[in-house]
Amino acid sequence: MSTITANPVYKLELTSSPHVHSRWSTKQAMWMVVLALLPALISSVIFFGFYQLLVVSVSVASAVVTESLIKYIRKREITITDGSGIITGMLLGLILPPNFNLFFTALGSIVAIGIGKEIFGGLGYNIFNPALVGRAFLQAAFPVQMTTWIKPNMAVDSVSTATPLSAFKFDSIFADISNMFIGNIGGSLGETSAISILIGGIFLIVIGVVNWRIPVSMFLGVIIFGGLFWLLNADQYPSPVFHMLAGGFLFGAFFMATDWVTSPLTAKGMWIFGFGISLVVVMIRLFGGLPEGVMYAILFMNAFVPLINRYTRPRIFGEAK
Repeated sequence: MSTITANPVYKLELTSSPHVHSRWSTKQAMWMVVLALLPALISSVIFFGFYQLLVVSVSVASAVVTESLIKYIRKREITITDGSGIITGMLLGLILPPNFNLFFTALGSIVAIGIGKEIFGGLGYNIFNPALVGRAFLQAAFPVQMTTWIKPNMAVDSVSTATPLSAFKFDSIFADISNMFIGNIGGSLGETSAISILIGGIFLIVIGVVNWRIPVSMFLGVIIFGGLFWLLNADQYPSPVFHMLAGGFLFGAFFMATDWVTSPLTAKGMWIFGFGISLVVVMIRLFGGLPEGVMYAILFMNAFVPLINRYTRPRIFGEAK
């Protein structure tokens, strides 16, 4: 009679669904995102000065320390090397105004990790994008500081001091597209240079860290929704190209909306998610009281992700309606 012995080399691991496969591990993907954010960080230093490195560094350090302390208190493994806390800090730092107060920066980063991430259980459990939660807190707590902009180092006119969206919203001035593409405009640290964002975003799509459907659906959505009003009255409403290059649209499309945890799992759901973000962005920019709406649009659609996943999941083969 033969006996069956367990082979210690092979293990059967049972986990709950969904089972999403990627060529990158979570840790590898996180560090690829950090690498992709470097062009935006470099452009912020070029246009606004070396102080911006301090802003981002404080944001990153505060995020890492907060995450480590919470994990220590909860008696969980401290995983600084997975890069998730570093990414949250970098993302938050890059969506802050230039020369932002360092104490406020640290406070926003603490809220991003503590309230936006760890309160839900940590990495993989949060409902909303943590960096946007931190920015939403700062926007509500310090509205003046969050809407104070400085002139880029290479700007030659006073209009460049305001963001293109503020100039459009309050003064009906359309910013120069070439300056918006390069980054020689007022705005948040990592959101002004379209070319630096595109370099990092396309890199993430090519290597498979970011699913192309969400950025593409956002671009198509803004072409449809923004283009409709532009065709109706081009003198009153900006073009879809303006919508794409202005504010945080590009940065949000590549680095915020594509977050694995807070975006839909299904292909159909990603299209719905991206179109929904674009619709909310256009409505806020054209008819809301605020000049920008990317942050609120992504957070708003984050809340619908569980519902989107539920109603767009593929049918099981042979399942009856």
